[in-house]
Amino acid sequence: MVKIRLRRMGAKKAPFYRVVVADSRFARDGRFIEEIGYYDPTTEPSVIKIDADKAKQWLSNGAQPTDTVRSLLKKANVL
Repeated sequence: MVKIRLRRMGAKKAPFYRVVVADSRFARDGRFIEEIGYYDPTTEPSVIKIDADKAKQWLSNGAQPTDTVRSLLKKANVL
């Protein structure tokens, strides 16, 4: 199953996430199919940058977003 999920980057206690499309069998920070954006929760306000066209294309192809990514997509006005 293809999922849209967060891939953790950044230093210890300074998280930075990339929004990626990945096979659910692969590790959280492992292999992925395509990167469609990023999320930086450390800044005030949080920065959410997502390629809406790519996200909509993957959703229409049947990719399932995780709960966290679903809320980020709503905040970014993709869903």
